[in-house]
Amino acid sequence: MFAVEVRDHIMIAHSLRSPVFGPAQGVHGATFIVDAAFYATDLDAEGLVVDIGLATEALSEVLAPLRYKNLDEAAEFAGQFTTTEFLCRHIFDQLAARIRGGEMGDATRVTRLRITLHESHVARAWFEREV
Repeated sequence: MFAVEVRDHIMIAHSLRSPVFGPAQGVHGATFIVDAAFYATDLDAEGLVVDIGLATEALSEVLAPLRYKNLDEAAEFAGQFTTTEFLCRHIFDQLAARIRGGEMGDATRVTRLRITLHESHVARAWFEREV
C-alpha cells in the first residue's frame, strides 16, 4: 500500500457541554494540526498516489469553513459534541466526497483515507476507512 500525507492546521473555539468533559464544558480554543493520508494499492502512470498540490489544496478548502470559528455557533453542528474524534469524521466526509467526485484525479485510485487531528503534543485522534 502506498500513501501520501499532507498537513494543515485550524484554530477553533467550542464547548463540550457535558459533565464528562470537565473544564472543557466551557468555551475554549483549540489549535489542531490536521493530517490527511491518502492510500492507494498502486501508483498511476506518473508514479503518484495523488497529486500533493491537489491534496493540499483540497484539505485547505475543507478546513476553510472551520478556521477561526466558534463551532457552537455553526448550524451544521447543532446538538453535536464537536470532539476531536467528531471533527476527524467531519473532515473525512468532506475530503472523501471530493475524492469520489474526481476532484483529485482518478476517483478509483485512492481507496482509503485517514484524517488525524493532533490536539496537542501528547494527544491525537483519527478516523480512517475505505473511501
